[in-house]
Parts: sequence; structure tokens; C-alpha cells
Amino acid sequence: MTPATERRDVVIIGGGHNALAAAAYLSRAGLEVEVLERLEVLGGAAISAQAFPGVDARLSRYSYLVSLLPQRIIDDLGLSIRLAPRRYSSYTPLPGTDRGLLVDNHDAAATAASFAALGASADADAWGRFYEGTQRLARGLFPSVTDPLLTRSEARAAVADDAVWDALIEQPVGSAIAQTFADDLVRGVVYTDALIGTFAPNVDSTLNANRCFLYHVIGGGTGDWNVPVGGMGAVSGELARAARLAGSILTTNADVTALSPDRVVTVRQGETDRRIAADHVLVGCSPQELARLLAAGSADDEHGTSALDAEGAQVKVNMLLTRLPRLRDASIDPAAAFGGTFHINETWSQLQSAYDAAAEHRIPDPIPAEIYCHSLTDPSILSPELQAAGAHTLTVFALHTPDRLLTEGTNDAMRARLERGVLDSLNSVLAEPVEDLLMTDGDGAPCLETKTTRDLEHALRLPAGSIFHGDLSWPWAEDGADLSTPAARWGVDTGLPGILFCGAGAQRGGAVSAIGGHNAAMAVLESR
Repeated sequence: MTPATERRDVVIIGGGHNALAAAAYLSRAGLEVEVLERLEVLGGAAISAQAFPGVDARLSRYSYLVSLLPQRIIDDLGLSIRLAPRRYSSYTPLPGTDRGLLVDNHDAAATAASFAALGASADADAWGRFYEGTQRLARGLFPSVTDPLLTRSEARAAVADDAVWDALIEQPVGSAIAQTFADDLVRGVVYTDALIGTFAPNVDSTLNANRCFLYHVIGGGTGDWNVPVGGMGAVSGELARAARLAGSILTTNADVTALSPDRVVTVRQGETDRRIAADHVLVGCSPQELARLLAAGSADDEHGTSALDAEGAQVKVNMLLTRLPRLRDASIDPAAAFGGTFHINETWSQLQSAYDAAAEHRIPDPIPAEIYCHSLTDPSILSPELQAAGAHTLTVFALHTPDRLLTEGTNDAMRARLERGVLDSLNSVLAEPVEDLLMTDGDGAPCLETKTTRDLEHALRLPAGSIFHGDLSWPWAEDGADLSTPAARWGVDTGLPGILFCGAGAQRGGAVSAIGGHNAAMAVLESR
């Protein structure tokens, strides 16, 4: 028997952090809002979890750092969120040596000396000039992300630096990096910001790498990436609290199975089906998932929506260690090296070789990756006993490990191969094997967790493990674009009336920013 149709002003599909932000804004405006989350916990990819049984450590399991969350959203919703800065920007060992580059945000002289020790003094000056340019991008563009879309011409005028615009927007960013820096290691360190979750060669004619790079250097108007105190779950938890206080209905264990073009949502809760009609439906899931729901909810194929192919390009490894590893470079304190982003095997030439291998369906050797030690900046994610014992978390984010590699075997087998490759890559720059430092959990197993693109697809329904739901878009509209509707002006248009993107599939979606949720809410309120 068909269930009776309930009514809401707004239904939000998916309970990630963007959905929670949208719910909070809309409920505060007096609308009746229900969020439908398939899993038993809210937050989507922005959660903390006790990943290892019997071990009191709460890891940011998927997402790990915050840069793009605007202070405006924190203030609007009264969120109690603290983002802790990291003193060190990065440490990068020179492969095969006992030397490395340490970039210290608080000591320019020490940073210059580190460049000089690598024979890259000229690049130290170039580094300063280059990042002055990215800060001009940040100051010009970031204030616009919670406003209706600028046009390309307006965005260029806001940056007010044609040379920077042409170098970082109009031509492949890899070309600009190669023209600016001479040293192989320095070039690689700079280019990694163009590759987080993005599979691209060093000179990418599609400019996908440029868009990834842009989002990584504009956050907060500075480009700084900070650690959320209490873990990523603290961010989603605050957004959920704000939504609940505003009156939102937050429903977990609610699997949306269909969506009709006239905005009727079918959802299964346990053995019960519900039908909910809404004036607006916000979609926190991917365009691919939206297309599947529309196909299930309409007998007419013309009501489907196109969904571009997506491919994730990363493997994530979480570890809990008894202490920080010793480095091959004995002159560097491990607390400094791991205090920022620790780059491993990410020189310019290594990045291109890794891309070439993966493009041919081969696991790169070595796998380029970067490491984050959240417990150095925020010890609160560990129990007092673990803190006293000197334990630390390590999160390894591997690049150029695209989903296409997972077609070469079962997910379990490929996960084991990729995990081994990541550990070997890390060990190549350490003075001791990292495996010797792994804690054991309550079951006696090593505290080691690896997430492939397929794991992300299965757990979070990210298409092919794509953390951005597909290729990133520019944070502006092209000149002449039709911006006649609120959905188009705010960059949340799905092409279907009253159905809006509110997550990473939005034009300014991606990362833990709540921008997609904010902008979808603004489009709904503007349309009323």
C-alpha cells in the first residue's frame, strides 16, 4: 500500500556538513526542514570516529583539515568551532638523502637557511613572491564565495592583478610553477596543492589542476589550512546542534530511494517507506546519485539529469603510533617535521612519473603522499593516557592512486597493495620502519586503517571515490551565463525547478566549507 504523503517546506537528501548548514539557515528563517541521512550518524565525510577497537583516539576519518569554512557562516549560526593553526607549513625530505626542506611560518631566516642547504636559495625569494600572488587571489576571491556568483570578468577585476590571474588561471598552473621555480623538490611541493583529489599531469591542459590549486590557496582569504580542535566531528556536531536548535528534523537511518521531478521524496526507514512532498529539495549527494534517484522516481527518462563521470584519485591511511618516527635527517625535530604537512616522494619529477604510471593502470613506485599529525596540534583527540604515553596519530593522503587502479583486482587485494606501497614510500624517508611504531588495538591488531576510492564509494556513495563529486568548477560564472534564477545565481542549479545542489556538487562545493549548504539556503530564501 502506498504510504500517505507527508509535507515539508524543505527536504534535504544527505546529512553531511553542508546539509546541516543549509538546514540551520532555513529553519532559522522559519521553514519546516527535514534532513534525511542514510547512515546512523550525521556528518558524511566530516566525522570523527574511534577507528581502532579499544583505543581511545577519535580520528578525523575522511576529511582532516579546514580552510574554506567562512567565518561568516560560523558567526551567522553561532557555531562554537576552534581551528588551530600549524606553526610549520611543510617538511619535505629530499629523496635518497638525509636532507630536507622545512618551511617555518614563524622563522623566515630558518626557512631561508633550509632552502640554501638544498642549493635552492633563489627559489626562496621566488617562493615569497609566488605566495604573495596567491594571497592576492585569496583576498580578491574568497569574500565572494558566500555571495551570488561573480562573473569571470568581475572575478578578474576583484583580484586586480592581471599577471597573477594570467599565470594561475589562464594557463596550466604547472607551467607557472615550472617558470617560477628551478628546484625539482620545490616545484613539487608547490604543485601538490593542485593534486589533492585530482588526477592530473604536471602540465594539465584541462585546467582541472588549476581549479584544485585555486581552492587550496584562497581559504579564509589567506590560504591557511588549520586543524579543527576536537576533530572533524566537532565541526559537524556544531552544525547539527545549530540545525536542531533552529527546529530542523534530523532523521538518521533514512535511505532515500527515489525522487520525482515534482519533488516527492521516497525514503525507507527500517521496514517502512515514507513519501514526503516538499516545495524545495536540496541534494547533498553527488550528481550521479541524484541521477539514480530521479531515474527511480520518474517513468519519463526526459526528467533525468546528466551526471558527468567522476574519479577519485587518493588513498587515505590512518595510523596510531607509540611515538613520532625518527627521521633520516637527524637535524630536524620530528615534532617540527610532522607539525605541518610532511611531503614524501613529491618532487616535480616524481609526481609526473607517478601520474604516468597510474595512467597506465600501474601503482606508482614510490607513491607520492603527504602526512598530517593532528595530535601535535590538537592532543584532545587522544585520551589523557595516550597523551601521557607519547602516542600520536598520522594521516597519510596518497596522490595519483586513481580509482582506475581498483579495476586490476578485488578491493581487498588492491587495498593491501596500496597500503603496502604507502608504507614503503613513508619508510623511504624515515630512519626506522613505521610498522615498528604502530600501536595495537583491543583485538591485538595494528592500529592501521586504509581507505581506497572504492571504500569511499561504498561507505559514503562518493562516485568512484571522488571527494569533490567530480571535477571542480571555477568559483565564478562565465561572462554571458544565464543567471536569471536564484539557483543559477548561487551556483546550486540542477536544471530541475525546486531541486538544488547543496553539497560538493554545487558550483563552489568541495572540502569542509559549508559553502554549498549556505548558498543553497540563500537560493531557497531568495526564491520565496
